[in-house]
Amino acid sequence: MKSLVRRILLILFIAAVAGAIILGLRPAAVEADLAKVVRGEIRETVDQDGRTRLRERYTVSAPLAGRLLRIELDPGDEVEAGETLVASIEPRDPELLDARALLQAEANVKAAEARLERTTPLLEEAAANLDFAEADLDRARRARQDSPGSVTLNELENKEMVRRTRAALVRAAEHAHEIAKFELAQAKAALLRSRPAIEMAVDANADAADAKQEGNGQPPAPYPQQDPQWHFNILSPINGRVLRVFRESSGVVQAGDPLLEIGDPLDLEVEIDVLSRDAVKVQPGAPVLLEEWGGDRPLNGEVRLVEPSGFTKISTLGVEEQRVNVIVDLVDPPQTREALGDGFRVEARIVTAEAKDVLKVPTSALFRVGEDWAVFRVEDGVARQCLIKIGLQNGLEAEVQDGLVEGDLVVTHPGDNVVDGRAVRAR
Repeated sequence: MKSLVRRILLILFIAAVAGAIILGLRPAAVEADLAKVVRGEIRETVDQDGRTRLRERYTVSAPLAGRLLRIELDPGDEVEAGETLVASIEPRDPELLDARALLQAEANVKAAEARLERTTPLLEEAAANLDFAEADLDRARRARQDSPGSVTLNELENKEMVRRTRAALVRAAEHAHEIAKFELAQAKAALLRSRPAIEMAVDANADAADAKQEGNGQPPAPYPQQDPQWHFNILSPINGRVLRVFRESSGVVQAGDPLLEIGDPLDLEVEIDVLSRDAVKVQPGAPVLLEEWGGDRPLNGEVRLVEPSGFTKISTLGVEEQRVNVIVDLVDPPQTREALGDGFRVEARIVTAEAKDVLKVPTSALFRVGEDWAVFRVEDGVARQCLIKIGLQNGLEAEVQDGLVEGDLVVTHPGDNVVDGRAVRAR
């Protein structure tokens, strides 16, 4: 009897030791992040950075060459179409003359003055001869009336011819006098900006006095730089704000030189450059979510255009990539994004496909087994490798079409210590 009890106790001891050895050799449960397979909505998106830009921008250029007056507008100033003066151009100053050209121009002035002085006595001589011819013709006419035989008809016609001839000489002398004055004015014009302003003002006053003495009573027109009517004013083409000022200070500009840029800051669109392989999935009208723009909620957009031509861009890793611009219209009213301006960065999520009421799993739980996708499904605290079939996926979630059911637990971010059959517990 005692031997039987000893045998039973020995068997129990051996079993306890064997169980302890087995438990000691069995690996401990690995801590892991677990997630549930849930049902809901999923969107497949193309995620890429973008930047805002004005739909329409207007570059105001100089329509003609001249001297630009200082632009008083600053970026951000409001402008009104057809009312706000954005720039003004006046005639350009003449070029300065060197010593030789200056002496030649002054000599031309003196020569023109001499020609003008020479025409004056010629005009006076022609006028005196005309007066004499007219008086002689009047005496002949009166004598013929008093005594018809004293003056013949032939003599009267000769005196009439002399009067007409001398009248023509007076007109020719007047034209020569006018031409001499114009030549003098042209010669003086060559000296503009080549002499001190005081000396030019003295000449201008002298010209005004000469004009009044000649009987017209009007001084000559001022230089273009002194008369506002010679300024060419440029008005704003649209209602909006000044974006940039290219030429603020006064200076000489050529026709076509850009002066400033104007646009409506509320009329924005978003330009997103995506990889060409992703661009083929994007369709016009696709919804877009714009995030990280600085507001407290995402903005809604809609794809308007996928540009038909791509371009090459070097990535941050030095790899050449073919990219395509996608143009997105903002759907939200401007009042919800007043702080958003031109050239601001946004993070865009372009929806290429979406599905509702489907099973989905975190993409961090997926890994490849050959050509198939797989996850570690947790069954009774043990990780079991399970092949699944997925559909739509984005950077966060993937649609499960086969292999899992709602409520299953899967391991996310499985490490090398998680293998099929390994015990796991929630971290």
